[in-house]
Amino acid sequence: MDARRGGGLGALVLTLLLGLSGLTGSASAATPCTEIPTVGGIPPWGFHTGPYTTRAGSFAKGHGNINLAANTVSGVICQQDRAGVIIMSVRHQLVYHSHYAELWGYPGNIMKIKVRVTRSTDRRCAVGTVGRATLFASYNGVRSDSVQFFFPAACKDQDRLYRGPQVNNQVPPL
Repeated sequence: MDARRGGGLGALVLTLLLGLSGLTGSASAATPCTEIPTVGGIPPWGFHTGPYTTRAGSFAKGHGNINLAANTVSGVICQQDRAGVIIMSVRHQLVYHSHYAELWGYPGNIMKIKVRVTRSTDRRCAVGTVGRATLFASYNGVRSDSVQFFFPAACKDQDRLYRGPQVNNQVPPL
């Protein structure tokens, strides 16, 4: 009976080690933003700024719904950087949208939204703070998407511009 327990315990330890070895790659990249699902395919609107790396120091992702006829938007956004993690809800009123925008010298779709911080580990960026975000999705095969956050003084550490081929942005046309 003791031999079986030892064998069972050994098998359990081996199973746990094998399981953990398979998780180390994804576990090292786990962040509080993993609570926000990455939406596959083309959602009504959505973005991610590429993988989180300590060298880059920050990343963001978000997604939601939009009704261009009613000029409304909803959704969730998460941003993580050295200052901390903030999770934001998207305010109901769509500030601006256009299918005929130009940014960074390229044509594309743009939308401007207001966001409200709903959770924060950045001690200087309080829950309830309202900021803005501009999402730009280039088209015609160009990869020059961008996401930019603007916050008032207390949350200035969360102001960010993400731009380049690693940014994947889906902004709906008119």
